[in-house]
Amino acid sequence: MRLKRAYSPREVLDMKIPRYEFTGPWLASIGRPARGGVWIIWGASGNGKSSFVMQLAKYLCRFSRVIYDSLEESTGLSLQMSLRRHRMDEVKKRLVILDREPMEQLEERLARRGSPAVAIIDSFQYSGLSWPDYKAFKERHPRKLLIFISHAEGMHPAGRTAKKVEYDADVKIMVSYFKAWCKSRFMETPGEPYVIWEEGAAKALTEGQNDPIVLHADGVASAHSKNQEDGMGE
Repeated sequence: MRLKRAYSPREVLDMKIPRYEFTGPWLASIGRPARGGVWIIWGASGNGKSSFVMQLAKYLCRFSRVIYDSLEESTGLSLQMSLRRHRMDEVKKRLVILDREPMEQLEERLARRGSPAVAIIDSFQYSGLSWPDYKAFKERHPRKLLIFISHAEGMHPAGRTAKKVEYDADVKIMVSYFKAWCKSRFMETPGEPYVIWEEGAAKALTEGQNDPIVLHADGVASAHSKNQEDGMGE
């Protein structure tokens, strides 16, 4: 078997790795991430996860075209309302919405020349990917940014495979009480929470539901109160 090339530290340091030049709250939360890799976003229903995904998709459309594969909700009324609420028509054709396109077809689409640089897959549980499937999928698309949306189970993504993806991902984002808590490999310290909805986050704070979340080196792991633990059940 032919061995892959080995590099010196200087050669790695001189590599020009494409990055997203985030600014403002996105920079504070995630940093300046590589244009390729894997992100995973999870959170309980009613905590702002869908709104965060739309806000993120709209922001990423400033940099490149984005695929949103709606495996779970399809193109029904719920998605339509979310698109209208976040004025997603403003991004025009930079956002490509797929109606439950199977992973095999999505892969074929991503392999085409000039295909969108970002693919949001909603949700991981509906993708049907096993751990070997996931690893092979990401290895076949090293220059794409693959963002998986996941159900939550406690403080982590739901299911054994999704939990493995959490540890493998470059950016891990837990949505809770209308804030997105990010752990990024592109920042030396955990990022600032991204506020999804000011009014909802403020209300949660006054009701004692917005407790600090501890971000460990291996990802978003624990909160300081039982309220937070109960709030993350899917």
